[in-house]
Amino acid sequence: MKPLMIATTLMSLSMAAAAAAGDSDDGADAAGRIRTQLVAQNDVTISSEVAAKIARLPLKEGDAFAKGDLLVAFDCGLYQAQQRKAEATAAAAARELAVTRKLAGLRSVGELEAAQAEARAKEAAADAAYMRTTVGKCSIRAPFAGRVAKREAAPFEYVAAGKPLLEILDTGALEVKLIVPSRWLAGLKPGARFTVHVDDLDRDYPAQVVRIGARIDPVSQTVNLSGRIDGAPAELLPGMSGWASFPNQR
Repeated sequence: MKPLMIATTLMSLSMAAAAAAGDSDDGADAAGRIRTQLVAQNDVTISSEVAAKIARLPLKEGDAFAKGDLLVAFDCGLYQAQQRKAEATAAAAARELAVTRKLAGLRSVGELEAAQAEARAKEAAADAAYMRTTVGKCSIRAPFAGRVAKREAAPFEYVAAGKPLLEILDTGALEVKLIVPSRWLAGLKPGARFTVHVDDLDRDYPAQVVRIGARIDPVSQTVNLSGRIDGAPAELLPGMSGWASFPNQR
C-alpha cells in the first residue's frame, strides 16, 4: 500500500501546485519543476515472532541505531528450558540409535526395532532444532542502520506472536519519488542528473535518476520515477518534500 499512497500523494501535490500556478495539467509548473517527496528505501515494521514478555526495548521514537544493534529482547526462560529438555532428549535418542545399530549388526534386534530407533532419533533432533530456532528469535537486531519512527510496545509488556513492536526507517538511503510527464521519457534515462529543492530546508541538492516506472498512466500520461540524492546528507529525513528540476525538460 505504501507505494500507492506515495504516488497518490505526489500526484495530488503536483496537480494542486500546478493548478495554483495556472500551469500544465501533468503536474509540472511553468518552470518545468515537479513536486517530489523523500522516501526511505527500507521502512520496516518489526514484529514479535514469539509470545513472551519484553525484557528490553532500549530505543525510543527518534533514536538512531547501527546495523546489528539490539532492538528488542524477550524474557525467554521457558523457551530456553524447553530447548535444554529437547536437546537432552535428542542426545539420548542418538545414543539409543547407536546401540541399536550395533545390536542390529549382531542380529540381536530386528530391522523394525532399528527403524523405530532411527525415527525417534530424527524426531528428537527435529524438536531440538525447533527449540533452538525459537530461542534464536528471543532477540531482534537491526537489519540496517537507521532510526525509530514509531514504538508500539513497552518494556515488560507481554506480547503475542505477530505483535508489531517498532517501525524503523533506513534514513541513510533515501530515495526521491516523483511523477513526471510521459513525454519526458525521450530525454530521461537512469543516470540522468537533476536538482531537488527541499522546501523543509530551503536547500538544493544534486540527484540522479535510478529507476523509471514500468507503466504509463493512460489517463494522466505520467510515469513514476525514482531518484537518489548524491551522498547521504544527514539533515534529510523521510517525508520531506520539494521540487525537482530537470534541465531541458518543460
